[in-house]
Amino acid sequence: MSKYVYAFSEGNASMRSLLGGKGANLAEMTGLGLPVPSGFTITTEACNRYYADGKQVAPEIMEEALNALKALEERVGKQFGSVENPLLVSVRSGAAVSMPGMMDTILNLGLNDETVKGLAAATGNPRFAYDSYRRFIQMFSNVVMEMDSSLFEKALEAVKEKAGVKLDSQLSAENLEELLKDYKAIFKANKGIDFPQDPKEQLIGAINAVFRSWDNPRAHFYRLMNDIPSSLGTAVNVQSMVFGNMGDDCGTGVAFTRSPSTGENALFGEFLMNAQGEDVVAGIRTPKPIAQLKEDMPHCFDALWDIANKLEAHYKDMQDLEFTIEKGKLYMLQTRNGKRTAAAALRIAVEMVEEGSITKEDALLMVDPKQLDSVLHPTFEPNALKEANPIATGLPASPGAACGRAYFDPEKAAEAAARGEKVILVRVETSPEDIQGMNIAEGIMTARGGMTSHAAVVARGMGRCCVAGCNDIFIDEENAYFRTTEDRIIREGDYISLDGNMGRVYMGQLPTIPANVSGNFAIIMGWADEVRRLGIRTNADTPRDAKQALEFGAEGIGLCRTEHMFFDEDRIMAVRRMIVSTTERQRKAALEELLPMQRQDFYELYMAMEGRPVTIRLLDPPLHEFLPKEQEEVEFLAGQIGITVDHLNEVIRSLQEVNPMMGHRGCRLAVTFPEIARMQTTAIINAALDAMKDGGFTIEPQIMVPLVGDVKELEFVKGIIDETANRIMEERGESLTYEVGTMIELPRAALTADEIATQAKFFSFGTNDLSQMTFGFSRDDSGKFLPDYYTFKIFENDPFAKVDQKGVGKLIKMAVELGRSTNPHMHMGICGEHGGEPSSVEFCHNVGLDYVSCSPFRIPIAKLAAAQAKVKSDRAK
Repeated sequence: MSKYVYAFSEGNASMRSLLGGKGANLAEMTGLGLPVPSGFTITTEACNRYYADGKQVAPEIMEEALNALKALEERVGKQFGSVENPLLVSVRSGAAVSMPGMMDTILNLGLNDETVKGLAAATGNPRFAYDSYRRFIQMFSNVVMEMDSSLFEKALEAVKEKAGVKLDSQLSAENLEELLKDYKAIFKANKGIDFPQDPKEQLIGAINAVFRSWDNPRAHFYRLMNDIPSSLGTAVNVQSMVFGNMGDDCGTGVAFTRSPSTGENALFGEFLMNAQGEDVVAGIRTPKPIAQLKEDMPHCFDALWDIANKLEAHYKDMQDLEFTIEKGKLYMLQTRNGKRTAAAALRIAVEMVEEGSITKEDALLMVDPKQLDSVLHPTFEPNALKEANPIATGLPASPGAACGRAYFDPEKAAEAAARGEKVILVRVETSPEDIQGMNIAEGIMTARGGMTSHAAVVARGMGRCCVAGCNDIFIDEENAYFRTTEDRIIREGDYISLDGNMGRVYMGQLPTIPANVSGNFAIIMGWADEVRRLGIRTNADTPRDAKQALEFGAEGIGLCRTEHMFFDEDRIMAVRRMIVSTTERQRKAALEELLPMQRQDFYELYMAMEGRPVTIRLLDPPLHEFLPKEQEEVEFLAGQIGITVDHLNEVIRSLQEVNPMMGHRGCRLAVTFPEIARMQTTAIINAALDAMKDGGFTIEPQIMVPLVGDVKELEFVKGIIDETANRIMEERGESLTYEVGTMIELPRAALTADEIATQAKFFSFGTNDLSQMTFGFSRDDSGKFLPDYYTFKIFENDPFAKVDQKGVGKLIKMAVELGRSTNPHMHMGICGEHGGEPSSVEFCHNVGLDYVSCSPFRIPIAKLAAAQAKVKSDRAK
């Protein structure tokens, strides 16, 4: 019989997939003898069973949970539902992968109209008891009964206004009793029943709600954004309550063993006295810095300091801690590897190696490759920053620089971003419901909240710039404006700039400068280069892209798309003349015009790469893509090339195809128009010989034939290339070694890779088209229906964003094995944008590819992912 419930004393950190991250770490801390309130965890398997059983908790699982509750009562010496000595619990989610703020939490569960009196009597503190009860009613109503929390917020504000106070903590016991009546009336008016008084009924509802929250929209979106499988499920942690809102010797807080923004090795965090944990992370009150705890409660600070050091040493990583102080005693409610900015991640990894705490390999695994994007992008130009005067100042919650139009509503922000606008999301405070608006924003600004508020934590995880806690400004979300202390009004659509490093807000758009790869970033990249097996090349069509890629450490060009060069203004007319030619003679004349341009293009690339490998793909897209679409442009082109408009329209119509991506393109162009392949080969070989002479380096051109589905296609085009290359070398009296290979981007090519390998020196997997052809999806149109696939969990992620390892990956693996069975020495790589996606890079390592190729700014991501893949595979062995 399956076991679905574990006491904290029965688990440990290795049981993360079963107990979830929170449950496993609570169990680990319990095993370490730390002050953890007692409790139990209902496993992730119970969550999956909940969904398999039609979204209901099986009776045997609930029975096991209630038995665990009885055991908890015995351990803590309190009774669930007792008036004299009530046991209250928190009910929290806890997935195997941390998803801060995405699922639901309920505190103070077990309170009702009778137990609240017992709690007041037992503690001698009626105000605390009523405060705890009103919090519970609001949380339960929102999380379990799915009521709008703003209904209760309005009632709270009304009571505060009536009492003449600004803060919740200033309300008296009498005020809170009045508020409780209002809360229960709101509940009954909305639900038609009285607020549940049976603690077991409350617990059952809360467990169901936490499991249900695994599939709420914000959790679903977060998983999709972070590649977290829905099959993992969430655990439910039921823990005896300790109270930070019992009085002035009580409090709650969040701490990090190192700064999550900068990585500085110092205890960092915030706390509030006489508060519960949700007050800190929700940003309802502006908290105090953790250093102040040393002044307010030195013995608690010292205990926290010791525990923080112990946990970081134990987990060998920066820890994010949650704690509560009840009557002067410290309790630990959570530890986990802390979310951090990319800059902080790099610094922490490097310094922990320097301190001797971890190895270089450990350090490489500590940095999320996807986070590196945030250190590869611009910062504000220093002189412009000096001259600019901030209109508002807050906390530097997540570093970076962001400019955009201010939007006050997440949905409107998303609509603006879809129109191509750069957006700054401005909110009084963010909540998990804002996540989609936060995801598309360049930066986030809030009026309330601290460095550990929802806005700060989520922005750091996303790599977004964030300025939080701009307390001096007034934000009116309903009317879409904010007002500064100097009475400046910033309305929806106005440009603002955020400096996440200093916590400042500026009017207008400040100029930026590119990111600089140095310091800890360079050290991590150096370690990655020492460890990785995969080569890292770039997709580049211009010398500028090639030089940028070299700065990031590219080892060659894995894909030069020659068609991108044809769209330049000085050559598009020659391309169009070539396309509309009616005779081979006309076509050759147009190609002769293009030849010196292509030769110069390739020469500049070879010179930029200084002898490193350069793979040039022959012309791939359908010819109609180069022709004008607007009638005005058609008329202009007809006049330029000396044909009638009717004739040109006829040519354009003749080139149109029902399904152009599967039509007359790729190697098929070279079969129909061999002169195109001859021109491009002529340019490639001559440019290489010129660059060898001028640059003094050895160049071995790699010529890639696209869209091959049959070995005879490659054999035909290779014949043209060989004949042309040999003729040029003979005419010039010079020689070089070149290679002809192909892109594997059709399923048939993968299935017959052993035959194709008889003619190819290399394979490069074009995973964009291979995914398209394998799924039968148009990557240009799939966005219309893929969101429904995510909603109904048909797909967990976009197959064009990461390699589908079950289907497309199986074809790649088969092609690698078949190709090398014929030609053991052939080299293979990947050149789609999948080459810069971390899980796809790991897959490429595991199937034995030699390199990945990606856009220049994804090179550091690919390098780190390749190093991580090597470390993981070595450790698995």
